[in-house]
Amino acid sequence: MAERALRTVTRTQGNNRDLTSGLVRPRRYQLEFVDVPVLVQAFRRMVRRLEFDVCEMAVTTYLCAKEHGIAFTALPIFLVRGFHHGAVVVNTAAGITNPTDLAGRTVGVSRGYTVTTGVWARGVLRDEYGLDLDKVTWAPSGDEHVAEYAPPPNVRPLPAGSPDLAELVSTGALDAAVGSSVDAPGVAPLIPDAAEAGYAALRARGHYPINHLVVVRDELLDAYPDLAADLFEAFTSSKQRYVRRLRDGAVDNPTSVDRTHERVMRITGADPLPYGLEDNRAVLEEIVRHATDQGILTRPVALETLFAEGTQELRG
Repeated sequence: MAERALRTVTRTQGNNRDLTSGLVRPRRYQLEFVDVPVLVQAFRRMVRRLEFDVCEMAVTTYLCAKEHGIAFTALPIFLVRGFHHGAVVVNTAAGITNPTDLAGRTVGVSRGYTVTTGVWARGVLRDEYGLDLDKVTWAPSGDEHVAEYAPPPNVRPLPAGSPDLAELVSTGALDAAVGSSVDAPGVAPLIPDAAEAGYAALRARGHYPINHLVVVRDELLDAYPDLAADLFEAFTSSKQRYVRRLRDGAVDNPTSVDRTHERVMRITGADPLPYGLEDNRAVLEEIVRHATDQGILTRPVALETLFAEGTQELRG
């Protein structure tokens, strides 16, 4: 039988480089990679038009899309992880010295309120520093990928055509922002030594946030019962080859992401990018809690319902 070709979008990086290069392949399917230079545009195209068969997807975009009945389902393949303690920047003249000082102020948000970095960063502000998120006005700079989503009342988008967030914070038009550059006068990270704060959270509570997973159109999952497991196996094989290179110090021209994975591995003594539901249950429960508390989900969701049938027990 001829291989079924699948239009696929994923950003080439360490853990899937061997997959996108063709060194690793699914057993029964052919991945035809589509180049989308700005990955978030692929998220939007997938959510709004189901344009691809297999697509990398931000985790909170997925949670929001799933609640609104978008016809794709995730595989427990977690391509991107990272810390978000450094995502919040402030105007250095605004008198903000502690995250709780953000109460009563307006904080910009890069792109949409449901963007994953913003969700994790707000979770850090609440869980680690005690900020009441409901006392902040959140001001997204763009709209949401999931058009059906309605944000909470303390979310008020910036007017169309507004300057970028770094300029707004620099001039004092905004007190702070999530996901903004610090490359502007008078703009600085809110949390000092943010990278070390992230590693401290990893040591204290195993905190290593998931940013991106993989989704597949439901029509294909229904038509090809072996598809989900075959894709999981291929993505896992590519990732395991990468992790072996990390352990051996054999990653060519390591990026900052590679170095973060190496340090996470030294701290935990384990694979920094585990795939599978069970090995990620705690962090997935955390992001569902944040999404519910922040008004991205209307109610908590059972993790097993988020992943394709036959993948809940897979580990990689």
